[in-house]
Amino acid sequence: MSVRSLVLGLARVALSVSLLGLSGLLRAQEDDWPTRVVWYQIFPERFCNGDTTNDPTAADAGIADYPGWHLSPWTADWYRLSPWEERRGHFYEVVFDRRYGGDLQGVIDKLDYLRDLGIGAIYLNPIFESPSLHKYDASMYHHVDNNFGPDPEGDRQIWSKEDPADPSTWKWTAADSLFLSLIREAHRRGIRVIIDGVFNHVGDTFWAFRDVRTRGPSSPYVLWFDIKRWDDPATPADEFDYACWWGVRTLPEWREDERGIVEGPKRHIFAITRRWMDPNGDGDPSDGVDGWRLDVPENVDPDFWVDWCAYVRSINPNAYTTGEIWGDATEWLRGDRFSAVMNYLWAQAVVAYFVNQKQKISASEFDRRLAEIRSRYPKGALYRLQNLIDSHDTDRLASMVVNPDRRFDHDNSPRWNPRYDVRRPREEEWRLVRLVALFQMTYVGAPMIYYGDEAGMWGADDPDDRKPMVWPGMSFDPEVTHPLAGHTRPADPVFFDHSLYDWYRKLIHLRNDHPVFQHGDYRTLVADDARDLFIFERWLGDDQAIVVLHRGERKAEVTIPVQGGSTFRRMIAGGEVRAGAKGLRMELEPVSGEVLLRIRRPGR
Repeated sequence: MSVRSLVLGLARVALSVSLLGLSGLLRAQEDDWPTRVVWYQIFPERFCNGDTTNDPTAADAGIADYPGWHLSPWTADWYRLSPWEERRGHFYEVVFDRRYGGDLQGVIDKLDYLRDLGIGAIYLNPIFESPSLHKYDASMYHHVDNNFGPDPEGDRQIWSKEDPADPSTWKWTAADSLFLSLIREAHRRGIRVIIDGVFNHVGDTFWAFRDVRTRGPSSPYVLWFDIKRWDDPATPADEFDYACWWGVRTLPEWREDERGIVEGPKRHIFAITRRWMDPNGDGDPSDGVDGWRLDVPENVDPDFWVDWCAYVRSINPNAYTTGEIWGDATEWLRGDRFSAVMNYLWAQAVVAYFVNQKQKISASEFDRRLAEIRSRYPKGALYRLQNLIDSHDTDRLASMVVNPDRRFDHDNSPRWNPRYDVRRPREEEWRLVRLVALFQMTYVGAPMIYYGDEAGMWGADDPDDRKPMVWPGMSFDPEVTHPLAGHTRPADPVFFDHSLYDWYRKLIHLRNDHPVFQHGDYRTLVADDARDLFIFERWLGDDQAIVVLHRGERKAEVTIPVQGGSTFRRMIAGGEVRAGAKGLRMELEPVSGEVLLRIRRPGR
């Protein structure tokens, strides 16, 4: 070993000790980092406006024909329309043209907040150049959106001097450089970063599609897209037709053959993959993203993903790839594709047990569903799954609790269901939110929080799940407006819920501090339908944890089957309890939970 290698190795060890603690370091190897982290999903446009000088204009947003358009106030009543919006129509006709100015500087500014919360990895929704608020309609993959960076106009000038098809001409814009700075600052705090890879489709402003639209069959990119019909200039109608995602005209799809995405766009996707994973091009991926979340991967032939995932691993063997799979992900987790998936099957089971009322499943049925999910996947993949409850594609957990007894991700917005209740949860409903969080942080898999859940945010499905983040120290207008004409709602205060934040923080640090929750084996101890009790055990070597979940509405007594004489520390209520000959006896309040850690005595 060279002196340089030894010095670098010792530096890495010192950094790992400071971030994980010695006990975590002894158990954790570099390639299993996704099993140790708690994820935090950030929707950049709505997270934090850290730089007001880069705020998007109407032209940036592609809505220059809106007289009086302006940036929406961060702290305003979400459903209240501005004058320019009132002139355009009702809430759901105009809300998608709002912009709030969230940017990458805002994410950097809040990294210490995330570190304090205990977050170990961030998933960023799309950040590449696009006119939309959500960025799932990329104009280019090789540059970060210029309004996310400090010099929008300067970035445009750089674009104009490049050939987007030739990576050798690509430069680094101010927005690109700020993103790389975000990665450095996150890594310095022990936080990993993955980004959204939207590789099934692009936007109709994407540079290659615009060339096809302009030059027709003579475009060098004509075979990149599935063009069904060309426009006839002799007629007033526009006959130009092409394959697009779910029939959405602004989202043209890449053309595919028997091997998936065809060679031209495939090479381009591989080039931008390397660009963001190894920005310096020196073979050291430590300055790049730590992985990718893949959008609608089922809409792309699996052969493409086999090739792409192999390419990702060739750049960084420890990179994390996770797919947006809503159903059974067995075929995606066999080793040749993704590291993990967004565990929506798990979320559906959680909502069915904890959230539903009339259609609530029993504790034993909940146990059966969890066992079925665990049986589907290899153990290694199981511990890497992103255990989320909500996301940018669902209503928020708090609003799920207010609106129980629906199919997961169905009828979850006033846009489609006028009976959907937009109010703030009541105290008894927040208790359910807390109980769900307790389960999420102690079960098998890597928990993922959608931004603001820990702050007490609520909201229906898109767009209401994408409200501006509620930050401490900011004064928000109460929500008094209903999005539908003729409907009323209570006046609900909007504020950063410090108590809920402290609950999430406590649970996240509990998971971070005890590897038994990260790597430990699992066994159900009690699934009591009559008293609505669900109790399970996690163990790792000599470490043992017992998680007690009481979903019932009345007080209950329970005797947990553990070895007599064992002593446990109560991590929620505090204090110690000792098991008798028949087990550990506890009295539980309605809708409550406890985490018990066995105390190992010296010499035992």
